[in-house]
Amino acid sequence: MRRRDRPEAAGISPSPLRYRRRMDEQQQPTIRITLDDSVAQGEYINFANIIHSPSEFVIDLGRIVPGRADVKIYSRVIMTPLHAKQLLEALAQNISIFEQKFGEIRADGASVFSSNEPSN
Repeated sequence: MRRRDRPEAAGISPSPLRYRRRMDEQQQPTIRITLDDSVAQGEYINFANIIHSPSEFVIDLGRIVPGRADVKIYSRVIMTPLHAKQLLEALAQNISIFEQKFGEIRADGASVFSSNEPSN
C-alpha cells in the first residue's frame, strides 16, 4: 500500500507537510485594515494586566504614573486562547526582527516602580 493510500481508520494520519504545501499554494486574501481617527492616534501604555478562563483571555492595557496609586485602563482586549497564542507568536516574531535591526532589548535594567516612588 502506498503511504497516501493508507486508511485513516488505521490510526495513521496524513502528513501535516502535505497539508502545509496545499495551504501555501492557496492565494492568501488581502486584508484591508481601517482605523478611526481616534484609534489611529494611539495611546501610550506601560501597564498590562492579563486574566484568563478556559475560554478566553482578557488583557487590560493602561498607564501607570509614578507617584500615583491608580492605573488608568485605556483598552480591554478579549480574545480566544488560540488568538492569544497567535498574538504571542506575532510579538515574538516582531521583537526578533526589531532586535536584528536595532539590537537586543535589555530587560535587566528595567525595574518596576512603586506608586510611592517619584519619577526622575
